[in-house]
Amino acid sequence: MSVGPVSFQARKSIEQVEEGNDLAPKFDDRGLITVVTTDAHSGELLMQGYMNAEALGLTIKTGEAHYFSRSRQVLWHKGATSGFVQKVRELLVDDDQDCVWLRVEVTGGASCHVGYRSCFYRSVPVGDEFTSRQADGRIDLEWTDTEKVFDPLEVYGDAPNPTKL
Repeated sequence: MSVGPVSFQARKSIEQVEEGNDLAPKFDDRGLITVVTTDAHSGELLMQGYMNAEALGLTIKTGEAHYFSRSRQVLWHKGATSGFVQKVRELLVDDDQDCVWLRVEVTGGASCHVGYRSCFYRSVPVGDEFTSRQADGRIDLEWTDTEKVFDPLEVYGDAPNPTKL
């Protein structure tokens, strides 16, 4: 059953945006809003992405995450190719409505196109750790996750990497 397109309220005042009940998202000059996505149960950060108005509307309407790829300039339904669909359990907006937080359950357990559960699978040493281990100024990333949930070649084939360098 289709319920029609989702519409957002015009931004009229700070009070309306910060203290009111209107969903009046602030998209940037490219028509995008930042999205952070975490696991609904563990709180683990899975990914950061962007939505345009259509992606945000589809996410609200379907209850499944949709994003806008800046590198490919296309709308994308997370999991449409891989099967790792993100079921939205909660969608929150920040105080000035320029950032969205999705709390999701992931079918298949992976959110990263590289094959890891999370897109955040490496850490950067900071503070004393950087000073003691990276004194020459070179920053070597440390792996926080070494087990892939899936093989990207099996899922996506030899399609070009969806990100640009």
